[in-house]
Amino acid sequence: MSEAETNNGDPEIERINLRISQSFREVVDETWRERGFNSRSEFIRYALRESVNHPEGAGFWKDLAISEAQFDDGESRSSEEIKAAYGSDDE
Repeated sequence: MSEAETNNGDPEIERINLRISQSFREVVDETWRERGFNSRSEFIRYALRESVNHPEGAGFWKDLAISEAQFDDGESRSSEEIKAAYGSDDE
């Protein structure tokens, strides 16, 4: 595989693997499309940057991971409950 295939010719770009459940991947895919990102990768890079640059929001990501596990176990919360918990008015 050529360098261009792995990192688009940019030596600063590195590929990583991320394992998530199929159900969570479907939520991520729906989210990046709804929010106008060009790709899943772009959305994930944005989310990672935000969590590093704004660690006070880390509780959200922890809760998201817990929610994924609960969803996989058959437990879930409605989007309205989550929006209310985090004060989001995004539609």
